[in-house]
Amino acid sequence: MDNNLNKIRKKISENEIVLGTIISFSDPVVSEVLCNCGFDFIWIDGEHQPLDKKDIDLHIMTVKGAGSAPLVRISWNDPVRVKPILEMGPAGIIFPFIKTKEEAELAVASCKYPPKGIRGYGPRRANRFSAMSKEEYIEKAKTEPWIILIIEHIEAVNNLEEIVKVEGVDSIVVGPEDLSGSIGLLGQTRHPDVIKLLDKIAGICCDTGIPFGAGVSTLNQDDINDWINRGVNWLLLDNDYSSLYFYGKKSYEDTKRLFDINKQKKLGIHEKYFSNSEQFGNGNNIIKKADLDLIVKEIMERLKKEFKYRT
Repeated sequence: MDNNLNKIRKKISENEIVLGTIISFSDPVVSEVLCNCGFDFIWIDGEHQPLDKKDIDLHIMTVKGAGSAPLVRISWNDPVRVKPILEMGPAGIIFPFIKTKEEAELAVASCKYPPKGIRGYGPRRANRFSAMSKEEYIEKAKTEPWIILIIEHIEAVNNLEEIVKVEGVDSIVVGPEDLSGSIGLLGQTRHPDVIKLLDKIAGICCDTGIPFGAGVSTLNQDDINDWINRGVNWLLLDNDYSSLYFYGKKSYEDTKRLFDINKQKKLGIHEKYFSNSEQFGNGNNIIKKADLDLIVKEIMERLKKEFKYRT
């Protein structure tokens, strides 16, 4: 079964944007659901999330079968850690915190067989469990999987012109959060000093022609627009738990709002007192005082008529 890397390469060659999302849950059904959303790749996170090798293996199988490309972020730039993941046949390996040319060279060497690298021979799914001839597999392994380096430190930015020249590096991806932290501005990814670094990274990648991506939140459309304007080739959008949380939260609040509006209608309060932007519930806008005064006044008038109340 193909790892669908060629689909990504084709889109990039045709100047189409490539989109993916992050998997952190262990259940491969989550990957299957997200593949059906249309994502080109699924980023299986073995760095920050509690996924073991068996979890990663199941996610790779699921993503490939669903027609998307499985990319695996390993926990560190270590040949021992990457070796078993390579045998699972992912479309790409993502190396975190690459800061120097030498670290980039180690990442490449870990994924390549001699004489280009130091990878030991022992393919499993990568050669379709021996269905692929040894000669065909060795030839294929010269260009797969994609070797992706995360640029997420100021030292990496300073060395980026050398890093992108390392033979075998296929793509760069930017980690804005850790990059901002490396200059003492953790979380301030819209800070002018951080923006300058992001612009510099994009400029170097565009000048050298290496495909590059970035991690963004769909809650911040400005970030997405900025990356598109920088010429980004691929974007990593949100993750499984944030998608679940925000959709679930929206479902709850939208339904609660409809209930509250209908509750007010039953009390005889006309919808005209509420603007479309006014909401109900925790964290939402408070009813304007002028509207509240009108509501109270109408309620008091109704009480007077019903109970012949005198003030």
